[in-house]
Order: sequence, then structure tokens, then C-alpha cells
Amino acid sequence: MVSATVGEGRVERLPRRLTNAPSGLEGEGFPVKRAFAGVPMSELDPFVHMDEMGEVDYGPGEPKGTPWHPHRGFETVTYMMEGQFIHQDSIGGGGSLGRGDTQWMTAGAGILHIERPPEQLVVAGGLFHGLQLWVNLPSKQKWVDPRYQDIGHTQVGRGTSENRDVELRVIAGSLGSIQGPGVTYTPINMVHATLHPGARVSLDWAREFNLLAYVMEGRVQYGSTRIDAGAAQLAVFGNGDYFEVANPGESDAEVVILGGRPIGEPVAHYGPFVMNTRAELEQAIADFQAGRMGQIPVAHL
Repeated sequence: MVSATVGEGRVERLPRRLTNAPSGLEGEGFPVKRAFAGVPMSELDPFVHMDEMGEVDYGPGEPKGTPWHPHRGFETVTYMMEGQFIHQDSIGGGGSLGRGDTQWMTAGAGILHIERPPEQLVVAGGLFHGLQLWVNLPSKQKWVDPRYQDIGHTQVGRGTSENRDVELRVIAGSLGSIQGPGVTYTPINMVHATLHPGARVSLDWAREFNLLAYVMEGRVQYGSTRIDAGAAQLAVFGNGDYFEVANPGESDAEVVILGGRPIGEPVAHYGPFVMNTRAELEQAIADFQAGRMGQIPVAHL
């Protein structure tokens, strides 16, 4: 069971910004919602970018993915709610992601990868819904060797609220005594919470971490002030020690809760590269064009 420590001297974290995610297209043309649009980078730090992929119910032949492309300077986290995705990269990492699975790829000094639906999904169509998060790396760790983590749905840390009406899945970091399996360079928490109708829960949150909450399904209310948020809305919270979320609706609410220790360094972001300076971005482009970020495996050529 998980619940916040509330008492004298403990400060509630309340939303100070609520934004709507605009729709767009990614990769070969699959629909996304840009979850961080309109939020200053200083409030997102150490996160850079997040797309909600879908939710879309594809017809036969419609599912799409991404072509081979490079990354440098950060980590990509792909989390599946529904459907399947296949990942492969230039260092030999990869696998199939199903419901509740996560792939955590540290691009570091540079990597190529591809994400695509499996052939059976392309042929038959079906439901597809997921999330991709970009986690920044500090300047001294932007040049680490790339690595890949395959985190199955049975590996995540799990817990419930005292009334057992909130299910918590900790993918990285910790929530009370619940530990997530994701290994990170930047200290963060990544939690998927399912709130059943009428549920309310208060959770401790490290004061030195920022706090973001994104609603993927349903509607919720945040804090003692009962601030409403619906699907595709991001809440950015102020400082404090704990926060509260409730589900006033008649169906389950699915919320992704994020937080991390801000890196506090300049961010130079261009396409698939996240560095500290423009010169480093120019070097990344040159290195990719020269083939120094890896090669597409022969089997894909």
C-alpha cells in the first residue's frame, strides 16, 4: 500500500500549469499528441519531449512505424498501453513490446534504431496506444556508450492505494517502498497509475524532483483545490512534498506521472539530437552523415 505522509510542515504540491496536447504525425505517418507542447523547457527538465502514440484503431494495412533514424545525447523510453511495437537498433538491442512493456534506449554518443508494428498487426489492423518519452542526459554523460533495456510488464514495481482502488506501476525510480526496474543516468520517477471510479490517493514526491502528470484516458482532479484535467492534458506542479489525484468519473483514469532532478544545463535540441550547444548539434549531424553513429544491420538492407 502507498500513501503520502501528511502533517505539520508538509507542503502539498498543486498544479501551476495545465496544457492541452496538440495532434500531429510522426514517423511514417502515425498519429501522436505532443504532450509537452507549450511548456517551458525549464519546467520539463530533465525531460525533453513526450508523444502519446494513438490511441488509434487501425484497419488492415494501416499500421505505421518509423524508418531507421539516429539519436544522440539522451534516452528514449517507449511504453505500450495497447497493441504491439517492434524495436531494433544498431548495437543489437531490440524486441517486441506488448501491453505494459517498456523499451529503454540510451542513445548516448549515438545510435540508429527503428520502431515498427509487427507484420500480423499490419495485416490485420488493431488497437495501438503508447507513449514515448525523451529523458535528457547531463553533458558529462552524453557520450556514454549506447545501451538497451527491455522491461517486461511483469518486471515493473507494483503497488496499490490503501483502498485498493488505485493501481501503481513504477517503471523507473521509486514510490515509497516500490522500486522500478529501469536503470537511469538521470534520477527520475516514471509511474503509470490506474484510478478506478471514485478513487483518491495522496503520494509522497521527492522535493528536489519536478512533477508532471499526463492523462492518457478518463478524467481526474488534482489536489485539495480539485483542479480538473482530462485526456491529453498535462499538469505541471509547483514545489512541495506530496500531491493528490482523484478520479471523479465513472470509468477508469490512466495517468502517467513523471518527475526528476533537474539537470540545469543549456539544451540545444534539433530533431533527433539533444545536446548542450549548437556546435555539438552540427557535429552530431556530421557524425550521422559520416556513418559514425552505427550501421543498419545487414538483415535490414
